[in-house]
Amino acid sequence: MTSRKPQSMKPATAAKKLGIYLPAAPQEFQEGEVTREELDELQSNPPEWLSELRRNGPHPRPVVAQKLNVTISGLARGGVTEALTTEQIAELLQNRPQWLVEERANMAAVREDQKRVRETQAAKKDASRG
Repeated sequence: MTSRKPQSMKPATAAKKLGIYLPAAPQEFQEGEVTREELDELQSNPPEWLSELRRNGPHPRPVVAQKLNVTISGLARGGVTEALTTEQIAELLQNRPQWLVEERANMAAVREDQKRVRETQAAKKDASRG
């Protein structure tokens, strides 16, 4: 019986799964492989550096987009191409530049349209049962 090598991932993949900006992570995390067990441990029992990154950033663009309630494309249209800190995100939310107002309105319209489509599909499905 041979022992199998634990499944591992690149640091970029692990950072994405953890929702952190890789260049802000400690050097040893950036340079090493991460096993599934290590990832599970980081998620369930995060060390201080991980908690700090999640709390204050800098955050990767998908996290920034989520916190601002816009799409990643909306960030790009607004000129946001880099990672932002929690403080920078809070400042944007407080000052609400025009691009952010427009992108949030677009996102709300898309979500409303998706809801309408789901409801229409559910009604058609119910009608076909009856």
